[in-house]
Amino acid sequence: MLAFRSEAHVDRWLEQRRLPRGGSCSLEQLWRLADAWYAHRLAPDWRRYTPDEVERLFAELGLVGDFWRLRPAA
Repeated sequence: MLAFRSEAHVDRWLEQRRLPRGGSCSLEQLWRLADAWYAHRLAPDWRRYTPDEVERLFAELGLVGDFWRLRPAA
């Protein structure tokens, strides 16, 4: 994971390295994702999230698009 100060900074970095754009998120989205992802990790009844649950969490955080899909679109 890399941190950038702006979308323009991301664009310049990608252009210099001739790389395609992948997914990106704000620091707030990253924090909210980490908070939700690890909130119950130490609970005795913790279980791994299903792909549907993960995609639903991504969508709730505004992380949408092909990059954030775990499975091909139906």
